[in-house]
Amino acid sequence: MRKKTFAAAALLAAATLTLSACGSGNDDDNAPIAVVSGGTESNRPATVLDQPFDKPAVVLTDTHGEKYDLRKETKGHPTLVYFGYTHCPDICPATMSNIAVAKKSLPKAEQDALKVVFVTTDPDRDTPAELGKWLKGIDPAFIGLTGDFAKVQAAARSLGIAVEPTKKDKNGKLVSMHGTQVVAFSPKTDAGYVLYGENASADDYTRDLPKLVKGANP
Repeated sequence: MRKKTFAAAALLAAATLTLSACGSGNDDDNAPIAVVSGGTESNRPATVLDQPFDKPAVVLTDTHGEKYDLRKETKGHPTLVYFGYTHCPDICPATMSNIAVAKKSLPKAEQDALKVVFVTTDPDRDTPAELGKWLKGIDPAFIGLTGDFAKVQAAARSLGIAVEPTKKDKNGKLVSMHGTQVVAFSPKTDAGYVLYGENASADDYTRDLPKLVKGANP
C-alpha cells in the first residue's frame, strides 16, 4: 500500500510542486514545496526542478549490515533514490523493476556508474537480510538501506516525500504509507534535480537514463 502524491498546477515560470501524502492531514512538515520548471507538463513522468534538492546527509545500514553514508558513497555518481518497502504489493516492486529493465539498456560502464538506492520505510520488517533477498530478485547491484525510522523519515522529508510509520489497516495488515517519487541526482552537482512519479514506465526510464547518467535534463 502507498500514499499517492499530487502536484499543484504550474504557474508560469515559477511553478510549484506540492509533494504530500493524500489523507495526511494538515501537517505542514509532511508537505514540503519544490519549485519546478515552468515548462514541465503535469502529465509528463519527469519533473525538472528549478531548485534542486540537496542529497540527504544520512548514514544508514546496507544489505551487508555495513554503515552506508549516502552522500559519501554516491558522490559523483548518477543516483536514483526511492523510498518504499519490500512487503508493498504493487508500486514499489513495479518501480524498481522498471528501473532495472531500463538500466540494462545502458552501456556496461554507465550501468556500473549508476547508483540505485532503495530506502525502506518499514525498517522493523526490512532487515538487511530481507532487503538483500528482495533486491536480489530485481537487480543485485541495487543498494538497499535500512535503519532508524526517524532518520529515514527525515531523509525522505528533505526531498519532499512524506513517510509515515508502519501501522495496521482495518483488516489488521501491516502497511507502510509513503510518497512514491523517484529522485534523480546529478553526477555533476550531486543535487536531486529530477522527480519521477509512480506512473513512470520502463520505457520512460529507458529513454531518460542515458541523459540522467550524464547529469543532463531528460
